[in-house]
Amino acid sequence: MRYDEGCLAAHALNLIGDRWALLVVRELMFAPKRFQMIRAGMPGITASVLTGRLAQLAEVGVINHDERLGFYTLTDQGRGLLPVLEALCRWALIVPGHDPKRFISPSALVISMGVNLVADLASGDEITAGLDFGSEAFELHLANGSLHSRSVSAADASFVLRGNGNQLAAAAYGKLPLDELIANGTVSAEGDLDAARKFLALFRLAPQSQPAVA
Repeated sequence: MRYDEGCLAAHALNLIGDRWALLVVRELMFAPKRFQMIRAGMPGITASVLTGRLAQLAEVGVINHDERLGFYTLTDQGRGLLPVLEALCRWALIVPGHDPKRFISPSALVISMGVNLVADLASGDEITAGLDFGSEAFELHLANGSLHSRSVSAADASFVLRGNGNQLAAAAYGKLPLDELIANGTVSAEGDLDAARKFLALFRLAPQSQPAVA
């Protein structure tokens, strides 16, 4: 059903407002993926629904599909939805009901870490972190109080943390220190663990203060 309105928000929702659509965009934000890899990041979606959402997003110019190689890729319009996903993450922090024990995909965690970086704590630091999820790997580069993330085939960083999305979310946001998470097998790590501890201390799963609006 389409919204028959001239409202810009309604127009946007006509294009990307169907259930699962923005989560498909989330899964493609950092790298092209084939169908099954997209679905692996969205375990609640059926194959038929994912097929439909991919077709819809391709029709409105949010993704491209390389039929020969089987890859789906975000267009510039699709990549432009990253601030929308980040804004939704920020809003979710101030409403009740979030359960971090539910499934977290690698892309979901990496986007959330950009949102939940405490910029005041990170000011002046420069660290390159590696996150290896098994099926995917990322490098997160911290500089000037901002976090820049990219998908890589293998992380080349001062340290690399390994685990699934929920395990690495526990490292970033949980109460247990990194050494204990390593000891109990929740995550594994290699490289400069002092830098890893310093990096993980920069994230809070809580609302960040926003500049006042004049």
